[in-house]
Amino acid sequence: MTVTAAFDIGGSKIEYARVGRDGTVSHRATLPTPHTGWTDFRDAVAALVAADGSQATRIGISIAGTTDSATGIAAAANVPAVNGHHLENELSTALGIPVRVGNDADCFALAEATVGAGRGMPIVFGAILGTGVGGGLVIGGRMVRGAHGVTGEWGHGPIVAEAVAARGIPVIRCGCGQTGCLDSYGSARGMERIHVALSGETRTSHAITEAWHAGDAAATRTIETFVELIAGPLSVIVNTIGPSVIPVGGGLSSDAALLSLIDSAVRDRVLGRYTETLVVPGRTRGASGLIGAAMLAEELPA
Repeated sequence: MTVTAAFDIGGSKIEYARVGRDGTVSHRATLPTPHTGWTDFRDAVAALVAADGSQATRIGISIAGTTDSATGIAAAANVPAVNGHHLENELSTALGIPVRVGNDADCFALAEATVGAGRGMPIVFGAILGTGVGGGLVIGGRMVRGAHGVTGEWGHGPIVAEAVAARGIPVIRCGCGQTGCLDSYGSARGMERIHVALSGETRTSHAITEAWHAGDAAATRTIETFVELIAGPLSVIVNTIGPSVIPVGGGLSSDAALLSLIDSAVRDRVLGRYTETLVVPGRTRGASGLIGAAMLAEELPA
């Protein structure tokens, strides 16, 4: 019997589960992510597989980082123990089970394209709006794995520097090394940064959206600016790849009114005549990494 297992690996925890072809998740278990070196990381992964009775016959891994599509070498700022290692080969050897590895945003997109909001659609772009701005692309039900493991990273590159400066918002250097990245303004922290610059008030993103819903003028200005900054780059993505739908994950995706505003702004800026909602909440939130990783592993021979 073929049993597909999956890992969702971030900076704080490693989560394990079995995942059915319909996206059903079971046998979930977690361990803290080791930061003491590769051996401890590998042993933590092996311990979770063993605790499930070694039932898995293939494994998919979603990780907050990249694996170079040419070399297979991993780079993950929040999971430093994996840096410089060929995750698929080394973990497959250690576990005796075939392994596939994908970026967490790519896995979100694949989960949404297979069992979520984009199920059955030819082109799905999954967007992340949370602690950062990211994305993944699925075409014909298969994850697109770009050169050097980078695909769908619409939050990076100096794409909003001029728009930000024109609004009197400080143009800052992103963690990726570029200046004026959308990641610095389209994330939850970015919303807070915009609000401070425009109003002088320090509020959390949750407090800003709550105030916006209540009709607060300063919060409304912040949200309008936030949406404008997102809509331009996202409309370029739409015109470039022609997605059928854009499921959104990350903490900000839980605000339906905010996504509706982004959806309207994007559809007003694109060439295609999208009469149906384009930007929608993801349906696999809470398990998207596990589901997407499992679907990636499904590409392995049974």
